[in-house]
Amino acid sequence: MTEQVTGAPGPAARKIAPASTWGAELRTMFTLAWPLVIAQLAQNALTTTDVIMTGWLGPDFLAAGTLATTFLMPFLVGGIGIVSAVAPLVAQARGARDIKAVRRVVRQGMWAAILIAAMLVPFLWQIKPIFAALGQDPAITLMSEQYIQTAVWMLFPALAIIALRSLLSAFDSTRIILLITVGGVVFNAGLNYALIFGNFGFPRLELRGSAVATVLTNALMFGLMLLYVLRHRRFKRFNIMIRFWKPDWPRFRQIFRIGTPIGLTVLAEVGLFTAAALLMGLLGTDEVAAHAVALQSASMAFMVPLGLGIAATVRVGVAYGRTDPEGVRKAGWTAFALGTGFMTLSCIVFLTMGPVIVSWFLDPRSAANANALGLAATFLVVAGFFQIVDGAQVVAAHALRGLSDTKVPMVVAIVGYWLIGLPVAYFLGFELGWRGVGIWLGLAAGLGSVAVVLVARFAMRERLGLMRTMA
Repeated sequence: MTEQVTGAPGPAARKIAPASTWGAELRTMFTLAWPLVIAQLAQNALTTTDVIMTGWLGPDFLAAGTLATTFLMPFLVGGIGIVSAVAPLVAQARGARDIKAVRRVVRQGMWAAILIAAMLVPFLWQIKPIFAALGQDPAITLMSEQYIQTAVWMLFPALAIIALRSLLSAFDSTRIILLITVGGVVFNAGLNYALIFGNFGFPRLELRGSAVATVLTNALMFGLMLLYVLRHRRFKRFNIMIRFWKPDWPRFRQIFRIGTPIGLTVLAEVGLFTAAALLMGLLGTDEVAAHAVALQSASMAFMVPLGLGIAATVRVGVAYGRTDPEGVRKAGWTAFALGTGFMTLSCIVFLTMGPVIVSWFLDPRSAANANALGLAATFLVVAGFFQIVDGAQVVAAHALRGLSDTKVPMVVAIVGYWLIGLPVAYFLGFELGWRGVGIWLGLAAGLGSVAVVLVARFAMRERLGLMRTMA
């Protein structure tokens, strides 16, 4: 999202007027953010559906699916970060009215998606020896391998979707993205129900059925998005599939040059949670299942400040572009107030309704789930407290991106998550014997340290020279 602001803004960005008062900024921010929030929630619902339905199979299946997707996720989001560089490049081409550049950027973005997926598939197939070296349970590892062997094929459509989504977003056509994503959620839920449990005459594939549903859902979403781009009168003029195999090496390299910092920043955070899941795997199946439930609940709440953060990037970036330091101040702190305000509410919900929430994922009537349910409710208490710092760090990071400040936040994220969060998680979880609770407290320590530094950096933006180029 950084370069969507630092690049040349399209007409939609130029139409966003300065907010003269805090109330006006609040209204503008909310209007801009709510469609983004819904889109993020819909995207996250795809994973939530998988977690819920595999949880119905039992803790072993949920643990295996969680470890498999946790292993896959860092590579997926890293690839998404790289391909998302298509968005600012298309926006710049739109500003220059360069139809040929739009076509070439999107095409090379799809090339990048294909290359990244092709490089990742052989590596991800090595999950079994990797998990064995990490000391994971052999039975759970075997089930995870069965899931990954199928699920890796979703990388090709999932990454290609980012290139098409960037094109649609740059031309303000976000409603179709939301509709396709919501349709994907419904399709994925139905296919999961059919293939996991053998309903409607389909074979009972259990965990592998969830993987098949994930691949087919992403393929369907990509197909619908591509069909829209090729058939809609606004986008068919770009002819993105004409001479698809014709290379444009400068733009191909540019996508990787712009996208890599985005991918590394997100990868640092996702990698921390991957490491936490692997640490949970050393404790036992119930701990992994409980971790999956708590993490999925926390990630759903996280989608709201994430959507607000994206809106903050736009608002701060537009104010920065029009040399309006007061607009930067209002936009950044308004988004921060909305994000942390919502996360305070989610904190209260987690603290007061933990047992109810975890019962949505694991059947409380089954005696086999009793330990996992208790652990998940305990983890949600810790998750409730780190909701506030999690919301603060994501909004602050996006506000700084609006000022073109990305390199230092990337270093802050790497240090905070890997030199503070992970060591604290290991020390509390294993050295002090606090087990899963200690690991979650380590996650909170990492998120909290990053939040403090990034919020302070935004507050000190003028003293640090982040506004210097505005003049």
